[in-house]
Amino acid sequence: MPDKQPDQVELPLDGTLDLHTFQPREVAAVVADYLEACREKRIYNIRVVHGKGIGNLRRTVEATLQRLEIVDSWEPAGHDGGHWGATLVRLKPL
Repeated sequence: MPDKQPDQVELPLDGTLDLHTFQPREVAAVVADYLEACREKRIYNIRVVHGKGIGNLRRTVEATLQRLEIVDSWEPAGHDGGHWGATLVRLKPL
């Protein structure tokens, strides 16, 4: 992500994406871009933190995951990983 625009945010590629700081309208693009960047770095297991709330962000994340060909599978995180406030994503290897 070297050509950073003024409104772009540099996210660490550590396998955890916390969506709390993003606007709902940004979530689908952020998730898609982050997963692609992780896959390029051969990070295949990602935790997407969307919060519990009323489930709008979770549904947006799931809809995004469903349409991405690089996604192998996803499931709610376990009790120690955020439970239904986070989603665990497995990417298809390169």
